[in-house]
Amino acid sequence: MMATTHALAGLALAALVAPVAPEHAPTIAAAGLAGGVFPDLDLYAGHRRTLHFPVYYGVAAALAAALAVVSPSALTVGAAVFLAAAALHAAGDALGGGLELEPWRATSERAVYSHFHGRWIRPRRLVRYDGAPEDVAVAAVLGVPAALALGPPTHRVVAAALAVSAGYAAVRKYLPTVATRLVAVVPEGVRRRVPDRFSNAGEQV
Repeated sequence: MMATTHALAGLALAALVAPVAPEHAPTIAAAGLAGGVFPDLDLYAGHRRTLHFPVYYGVAAALAAALAVVSPSALTVGAAVFLAAAALHAAGDALGGGLELEPWRATSERAVYSHFHGRWIRPRRLVRYDGAPEDVAVAAVLGVPAALALGPPTHRVVAAALAVSAGYAAVRKYLPTVATRLVAVVPEGVRRRVPDRFSNAGEQV
């Protein structure tokens, strides 16, 4: 799924938690957005493995939530929401497509790596690929109610995320061609640092 979809999933989670601690609502919303995006910071360094922990994030989120109940503060509640949103992201990737550059071809059986199990979890492809029409729909279904629940401060954030989602979806299937052409003309030293999937469209990673 798109990073924007994951971000809005984190915001939807925040919308569920905010009524429990309304005094920390801004922190909760920011933590949900940040946690939803955080795992994808590994995009160019072991994507869906380096910062994706479908089991461990959940365990950490449960411990952080327990601490937030015992000692509620902006820090403890925010940490719990951040970790829960990151867990939701990592688990959600298993519902999407694989890691190949052209995931609509369904050639990869790697969705997200589980460090706990020591293996890759296979893609379920309920959302066929990042940027698919259903991906945009999921982003809207998550984002719009969250914005309505959290109020005006989040309206522009959600509107911007949905605009980016729609734009990305419109060009998604052209991006592998653009990426492989760009990689072909960059210096060799740079090319060696580019993940294989960007120079081998359609190849399983």
